[in-house]
Amino acid sequence: MASQMIDDARVRVTRFDFAPGAETGWHRHGLDYVIVALTDCHMTLEEPGGATRSVTIPAGQSYARAAGVEHNVINGGEGPMAFVEVELK
Repeated sequence: MASQMIDDARVRVTRFDFAPGAETGWHRHGLDYVIVALTDCHMTLEEPGGATRSVTIPAGQSYARAAGVEHNVINGGEGPMAFVEVELK
């Protein structure tokens, strides 16, 4: 599922591949990060307090978040999804 590509003094780059229904498990981001979708990513996000929301990130699109985000990411689509996460050290 997770394949580390780069881990140096400035960035950590990891590719994530998810089968339908696969999930990251609950985690908190310790660093600012950028996600770049390699496929259309139909994500179900479980958030603290019990909230759940669905988002779709089209292939080739990206978004950035600050450190401290806590969630569980689930592939809510019918096919595999993949994205690259770039953490800024």
